[in-house]
Amino acid sequence: MIKHIVLFKLKDSSPESVQLTTDVLRGLKGKVEQLRELEVGIDVVKSPRSYDIALVATFDSLEDLEGYQVHPEHKKVIEHMSQVRESQVAVDFEF
Repeated sequence: MIKHIVLFKLKDSSPESVQLTTDVLRGLKGKVEQLRELEVGIDVVKSPRSYDIALVATFDSLEDLEGYQVHPEHKKVIEHMSQVRESQVAVDFEF
């Protein structure tokens, strides 16, 4: 199994912008067959080192993660994220 974790810092961290982007990310659920689980959360601490949104996705294999990366629905999300994100960091690990 593979865990894919991405943290996003948005250009506009207003509640409306964060909620819109959270909804876009959650919209992947049920649309990408490789995606086993999807969690999307909004930061509640709001410290200077915090990111605004966390995405945690689970895949059966590295191949499924790679399929997700090129899936048309994921590419739509990438388009949105490239417009609204200031920065992002990611980690992928086996468990």
